[in-house]
Amino acid sequence: MRKIFSEYKFDAVFHCAALLAHEVKDKDELWKANVGGTQNISDFAVEFGCKKIIFISSNCLWGKSFDYKVTEKEPPDPIEIYGKSKYECEKILLNNKNFNAVIFRSPTIMDEGRLGLLSLLFEFIDDNKNIPLVGDGNNNYQFIYAKDLSRAMKAALNYNKTDVFNIGSDNVKSFNAVYKYVIDKAGSKSRLVHFPKSPMVFLMKLCYFLKLSPLGPYQYKMIAANFVFDTTKIKRQLGFKPTLSNEEMLYKSYEYYKNNRAEIESRKDVSAHRKNAKMGIIRLLKWLM
Repeated sequence: MRKIFSEYKFDAVFHCAALLAHEVKDKDELWKANVGGTQNISDFAVEFGCKKIIFISSNCLWGKSFDYKVTEKEPPDPIEIYGKSKYECEKILLNNKNFNAVIFRSPTIMDEGRLGLLSLLFEFIDDNKNIPLVGDGNNNYQFIYAKDLSRAMKAALNYNKTDVFNIGSDNVKSFNAVYKYVIDKAGSKSRLVHFPKSPMVFLMKLCYFLKLSPLGPYQYKMIAANFVFDTTKIKRQLGFKPTLSNEEMLYKSYEYYKNNRAEIESRKDVSAHRKNAKMGIIRLLKWLM
């Protein structure tokens, strides 16, 4: 990194890299990569006179349901290592007065090629298996289209102060509505099957503790929760406007999976978002569904 900073005169750095909790067994490795890596970027920006860092943070700064839209003023309260690392990265950047830091608090990023834990859902749909939902499925959980996030980050190049922005899609519908849209558009025979929340969350916790499931604390706490960012500020100050809804971008991602499934299943040594997540005990659930 020192070599790169010394060779080029950067006006700004887009900091998008992070290790994910469900992909890394060593929590020290995750902390070193995410937090230590951000500290390195911050230090080199100061040393080599870079005046702006644009950083992708996360809605994993929280791990609970909200009955209202979450604004930038909501105090972060992360519950697991990934969210805690993102919060620490924010503090490193916001506390450095030698450059402007523009931070985007982002929900799940969606586009063609986005896989990871979403591949579990896509496999169920593609194989015409019924999809288990925890709770009644009427909860609202926001996504962001990758190209919309990219446009906002480019707009931040002309924003000359340190600030934090929430970003996300508009008109967020329930999981029931979003999944049904994808199932119908895909021509799948899958149906949504609802299971009671409390016993299912308990089983998810147990399976994670026994290392039988890829779904960690954030996933089992938020799987039946409401989480929608208030995006008033970014629309007002950066002129941001999302182009795709949750259901449109999720179908776009599913369609890529369907068209490239064989190649995807053969991938090795790629990032967690570019390959299928390991199902673990969910494979048994799929067989039962």
